[in-house]
Amino acid sequence: MSGWADHWARRARAEGWRSRAVFKLAELDRRDRLFRRGARVADLGAAPGAWSQYLSRKVLPGGRVVAVDIELMEPLKGVHVLQGDVACGAVLDQVRAALGGRADAVISDLAPRLGGNRDFDQARSMELAAMALDAALELLRPQGAFVAKLFQGDGFEAFVAEARSRLHKVRFRTPAACRRGSRETYLVGRAA
Repeated sequence: MSGWADHWARRARAEGWRSRAVFKLAELDRRDRLFRRGARVADLGAAPGAWSQYLSRKVLPGGRVVAVDIELMEPLKGVHVLQGDVACGAVLDQVRAALGGRADAVISDLAPRLGGNRDFDQARSMELAAMALDAALELLRPQGAFVAKLFQGDGFEAFVAEARSRLHKVRFRTPAACRRGSRETYLVGRAA
């Protein structure tokens, strides 16, 4: 389904959220207690901004939300929006500066633009997850939370092994708002 055709998308529109993805993050937060008022959070792959919208309500005032994406994102009150690629050291430096200290959480909803070649799309998805993990480990404080969208398929088990070697308390969650039949899941872990 596309656009506003499913229940979660209709609900998001009715409640004023930028996308249905907000319900995924809200469920992860309820289950794993990821965010608190005053926290510093980096949102990687933030556009269109539903996760940052949710974060602004959870951590502000007193906290900081830094949203970064290669796509242009409409501004959000209280959210520092950066356009750029987090694989670029200069962009990561901008994220670090905007956070004003170590992050309490780094979240990634990064996904490739699907090109129709399932193998290529899966490989690119795993590259983005690895990039998010590297960025998170540079930004997070000890015990800071890391959340990343993953798609099960080739490279998934290798990424999971890598994540487990670099993070603590790694769990996998598939929120109710994920599309039926999707290979999408979310890794939730903590920095050492």
